[in-house]
Amino acid sequence: MKKFLILISILSSSFFNFGNECVTSKWGPNDQIGSANLISNQNTLEALKLVKQGKSHGLGVVIEPGMPAFPPRYTQLQVVQPDQHFGRVAIGDYGWDMSANDDVLQMWLGTGSQIDSLGHLGESQEFYNCTPGKEFAFINGMTKFGIEKIPPLVGRGVLLDMTSLKNVKFMKGGEPITVDDIKRAAKKQNIKFKDGDIIIFHTGWTDAKLKQNPQEWVSTEPGITNDAARYLASLNPMAVGSDTWGVGAVPPIEGDKVFYDHVTLIKENGIYILETMNTGRLASEGVSEFLFVLGQAKLKGAVQMIINPVALW
Repeated sequence: MKKFLILISILSSSFFNFGNECVTSKWGPNDQIGSANLISNQNTLEALKLVKQGKSHGLGVVIEPGMPAFPPRYTQLQVVQPDQHFGRVAIGDYGWDMSANDDVLQMWLGTGSQIDSLGHLGESQEFYNCTPGKEFAFINGMTKFGIEKIPPLVGRGVLLDMTSLKNVKFMKGGEPITVDDIKRAAKKQNIKFKDGDIIIFHTGWTDAKLKQNPQEWVSTEPGITNDAARYLASLNPMAVGSDTWGVGAVPPIEGDKVFYDHVTLIKENGIYILETMNTGRLASEGVSEFLFVLGQAKLKGAVQMIINPVALW
């Protein structure tokens, strides 16, 4: 709990920077899908060529009640048999002894493997495309930038294996991923970045800590620096993700702002963020490039969504 309070304190003191001038999106002042504009028939056809072995892997982790999440997020699931008690059947007589289960879910959609919409995080109450939060964020849903606006994300996935680069099983909490790290990993794996890539980091953090030490897993994490976020944005990707719950290093290195990578990627550049990606298999099999496919649930006005993207190679 102490670590959570420290984290919240850092968060509240670091998010507000009133001196930055907002610049509207390169896709126009009314754009709502950001880097999804990079999806094209040609890019999709090129990404399809990466499927050579016929293998596939779900990048989502199993989400379960009680799993750690950024506080105060939680998940609660109930399985019910509505109006079937004592042999009752709710809707009519089906002519046979029907038994059925349904489920009721109460959760924060920013739990486990997730995508952050362009309305998730801003600065000084201003969000993507210089949009004030009061104009679109309401208790019953966002009127702009909702999850339902995001088209299917299909493109070339790139896995940067930081454990291989650093010759470790997993990176440590708070350990930074720098611009130099990114360049060296790309060179080692013979990766040349392209517009519209989905760039995902493997740090080994979730494989090592989610089950073994859940409190540590959610209290700290290795991740990109603020400068690395700016460098990644310059590569013009569709999305940036990691096998960690927040992508950026927590705590940040000296001089960095905690979670400011979200501002750089989402608010300033319209780049989607993918969190808690299940990357262990890709790293163990040496997969650097793959076809990435994501079609998220379209809950109108939602800020985030639990996801299970598929990697194919």
